[in-house]
Amino acid sequence: MVDTVENTSGEELVPEGANAVPAAPTNPDLRWYIVHAYSGMEKAVERNIIERITRAGMETKFGRILVPTEEVVEVKNGQRRTTERRLFPGYVFVEMVMDDESWHLVKHTNKVTGFVGGAKNRPAPISEDEVQKIVSQMQEGTEKPRHKVEFIVGELVRVKEGPFTDFNGSVEEVNYEKSKVRVSVTIFGRATPVELEFGQVEKT
Repeated sequence: MVDTVENTSGEELVPEGANAVPAAPTNPDLRWYIVHAYSGMEKAVERNIIERITRAGMETKFGRILVPTEEVVEVKNGQRRTTERRLFPGYVFVEMVMDDESWHLVKHTNKVTGFVGGAKNRPAPISEDEVQKIVSQMQEGTEKPRHKVEFIVGELVRVKEGPFTDFNGSVEEVNYEKSKVRVSVTIFGRATPVELEFGQVEKT
């Protein structure tokens, strides 16, 4: 039995030819939706949804599932580490055909709190353009990882480690290669430039 799904775009649905590969169905009704998950559980939600789709045999109603992340560089104890950071903590993007069955499957997945936007059981999809922007951002982050902490020249920071602990100062120069920042600290009424590691200062 083939489910008939209303095509909101008003286009006529043309059945796919015999040459279509059944393993990778391209359903013209697939749209992207945002699912709200418990923060920190995004990857678990992705796995849980995939498992439920497989168990229910609903592969034709679902496309890609995306947990947008970017790579960030942080320096701890002089060691440079690249870690993953969620671009949208607490959110998972699901490409799906929205009907009662698929809505119910996702909504009642463990660690999912619901859909974002739209009516209660008919969430509003987001555009393919919005998803492409997110994917580009992810690719950019992989090619050129951002620093976990970013400082701007002129902003005020507080020293939290070393001989100048609790002094405030303004950022004069940022060196991302060495993960160091030069801060102008006022000591005895005089502005003194001090070179510190990223981990020794915090934004005020």
